[in-house]
Amino acid sequence: MIEVREATKNLAAEIACLIMTAMTDDCCLYFCGEGYELEDFRKMMTILVEREDSQYSYQNTLVAMDADKVVGISVSYDGERLHELRHAFIEAAKEHIGKDHSGMDDETQAGELYLDSLAVLPEYRRQGIARKLLLATKERANLLGLPRVGLLVDKDNPVGEALYTSVGFQYVNDNQWGGHPMKHLIL
Repeated sequence: MIEVREATKNLAAEIACLIMTAMTDDCCLYFCGEGYELEDFRKMMTILVEREDSQYSYQNTLVAMDADKVVGISVSYDGERLHELRHAFIEAAKEHIGKDHSGMDDETQAGELYLDSLAVLPEYRRQGIARKLLLATKERANLLGLPRVGLLVDKDNPVGEALYTSVGFQYVNDNQWGGHPMKHLIL
């Protein structure tokens, strides 16, 4: 039985790996400076998940658990707090992956709970776990008093887009993130 619940700090390493799954290896490498690799990015992401002042914090994460194993994640935060929360990523990137991302475009704005990362382990896909995480994320938005959930989906990810639209997300506009053309959807 899969249970969706709030994440805890001790799950940081598993959460970081799933965030990287959501981002894709190409995107993670896009964020790395010259001479840095996926392992450097993973170490940085684990540190960011452990923090409380990061957009990737365990406090912003819902986990889908199969007993004591993290099988899926949903990382979301109040879009109004983007710059405040992104500061941790910018500083960590300078230190751990040798790149300054202080000029990064905004992927969200005030008035939405931004769904930053959604991922399910490959062997657990097609079991309704992503849908459970999406519905729990919408409930989180309701509890925070935010009128909508927003996300970016890669234009080359029709399977992901179909999942989002199947639970009610609608296209708003185009965007760019991590070197990829994206669609901005809201629920």
